[in-house]
Amino acid sequence: MLDAIQWDSDLIRRYDQAGPRYTSYPTAVQFHDGVGSFDLLHALRDSRRALRPLSLYLHLPFCANICYYCACNKVITKDRGRTQPYLQALEREMALIGHHVDKRQRIEQLHLGGGTPTFLSHDELRQLMSKLREHFSLLDDDSGDYSIEIDPREADWSTMGLLRELGFNRVSLGVQDLDPRVQRAINRLQSLEETRAIVEAARTLQFRSVNIDLIYGLPQQTAENFAHTVQQVIALQPDRLSLFNYAHLPERFMPQRRIDSGQLPSAATKLAMLQGSIEQLASAGYRYIGMDHFALPDDELASAQEDGSLQRNFQGYTTHGHCDLIGLGVSSISQVGDLYCQNSSDLAAYQASLNNGQLATARGLGCNDDDRIRRAVIQQLICHFQLEFADIEQRFAISFRSYFADTWPALQQMHRDGLIELAERGIEVLPAGRLLVRSLCMLFDRYLGETSQQRFSRVI
Repeated sequence: MLDAIQWDSDLIRRYDQAGPRYTSYPTAVQFHDGVGSFDLLHALRDSRRALRPLSLYLHLPFCANICYYCACNKVITKDRGRTQPYLQALEREMALIGHHVDKRQRIEQLHLGGGTPTFLSHDELRQLMSKLREHFSLLDDDSGDYSIEIDPREADWSTMGLLRELGFNRVSLGVQDLDPRVQRAINRLQSLEETRAIVEAARTLQFRSVNIDLIYGLPQQTAENFAHTVQQVIALQPDRLSLFNYAHLPERFMPQRRIDSGQLPSAATKLAMLQGSIEQLASAGYRYIGMDHFALPDDELASAQEDGSLQRNFQGYTTHGHCDLIGLGVSSISQVGDLYCQNSSDLAAYQASLNNGQLATARGLGCNDDDRIRRAVIQQLICHFQLEFADIEQRFAISFRSYFADTWPALQQMHRDGLIELAERGIEVLPAGRLLVRSLCMLFDRYLGETSQQRFSRVI
């Protein structure tokens, strides 16, 4: 079974380390300021000539309240008027980018993230989608994957009706934890009833998929109270569920300094929370997709993993990895062909660039031949838990074992430890290794030795 997981505490202790989540390879840590808007426009020209389908990501950074655990690029404000200058800059960016794509390049995937996208008023959401349709070829037959992140405290039935009317058919709800003590410790008071109301609205309005995000490792969490949260969430029957490990990095993320580190659960308690949650989800029929993600067997992610088409990019696991990804908004990342580029993460700088008629591209990276090989290996392992050497050898004209000779001893050790089956034909990630697949992928990451691993969360 693809979704089978074997819990081995000893192996987890030995292989649990800090490392990338591999939404890209090379990771964003390797981006540099030698990449600019000219490189993006050049890549878009190639995409346009090939008429590759597109995926759009829009970053809407505004939130009314601060959640102490949050590491996102955000603007905390009660002033709803602050959105207008940003939306004007965003519309200028759409127009600039839109000139460099072909109307025949369909938008198969759209995602609005943040921040809190539903911080925008209904009129602002209408205007935003109108501008998107003006500059890009959005689908009108509900066949695309059009999703939006929702804070249930910032949405109601009328909001959900508007989103469905505007073409959204997937929603992702931030929940994190339902225990009031935990919610007070992270400054996110959100009742089960608020969450249930949005899920019920999504079902009634025929949204195709509901995802719920949970976080383990937050202050005041125990194995018992988190198990109760997971059970309550399972009762809502989301199509997908994400179970993230909280990374406490107060030196990097200022809001986390408001969290009392003495209230954080121990490493052993975190492991108990994860193990218990996996058992609960498995009993409820959820399949482990990988990297903290679970889905019901009839979900598109589960189907894509079965047929070998699942991929991973900056939007996480996706069935649209064949699309070129265009990121719009402050800090957004694009992946067009072999080019990665990121907008400025500074709101004032982002808006100033667009107000001057210039794209806000601040940094990025162009993949070389070695990057392409390693990206293909990591993508296959992290999405499908197996790799055929012949596939890589034929695609890139290399001898796998010779090319990765330096990695071979570590692979052999993982084989002896029972994490993988290392055979003449390839690698299979065994049930004991599936939770630790990031550690396996790290063996193929040429850049890790150059990067402080303190920049990353731990595998478990």
